[in-house]
Amino acid sequence: MKALVLFSGGVDSTTCLALAIDKYGAENVTALSVSYGQKHSRELACAKEIAARMGVTFKTLDLKKIFEGSDCTLLEASDAEIPKESYSEQLEKTGGKPVSTYVPFRNGLFLSAAASVALSNGCEVIYYGAHGDDAAGNAYPDCSREFNDAMSRAIYLGSGNMLRVEAPFVGLTKADVVKKGLELDAPYELTWSCYESGDRPCGKCGTCRDRAKAFQLNGIFEDPYLTRHREEE
Repeated sequence: MKALVLFSGGVDSTTCLALAIDKYGAENVTALSVSYGQKHSRELACAKEIAARMGVTFKTLDLKKIFEGSDCTLLEASDAEIPKESYSEQLEKTGGKPVSTYVPFRNGLFLSAAASVALSNGCEVIYYGAHGDDAAGNAYPDCSREFNDAMSRAIYLGSGNMLRVEAPFVGLTKADVVKKGLELDAPYELTWSCYESGDRPCGKCGTCRDRAKAFQLNGIFEDPYLTRHREEE
């Protein structure tokens, strides 16, 4: 069986990639990274490096034009600053609506596109790294279990029952995801999560905060990415 992994180069998708490799073997896994006009395009270079390290086929897809009309702060087209607050603090300001870094229906679009790529390349399952913390409070509604169930059903039916979707972390916390990745020896030192695109993570955006907390809950008090670069200097 062949698997396709939606792959951003961050902690969650890298753990998904390690999980797929463990189950199907690297020779049967394809990592698909999507360029969508994100400010943190650095993640794409990290994704390519991780895919090479883990020995899987690497493919890219450009969907930037679809989001040209969006005011999402995560996108290059937006002049607004990315919030330097936790997601809970951001949700207090949005009144429970998705946070400003929510890319409109991103996971729905990515999964639909990935389904076409997967079927064209003989894959029978798609993996993606949505987890419970991202869905909490409606910050990213396209990471919820309900959304995943609906998209999974649509893709299964739309593919003639040939393609399944797996979101193995949809009911887990990010700390749970990191725990699993450590067990699988995922190369976290190569991953990029920050929504900014500098040489070092900002440490202040929502995803940086969640990443740090997840590592700390697993007894890791310096980000593996920073440890790697400190040792190389």
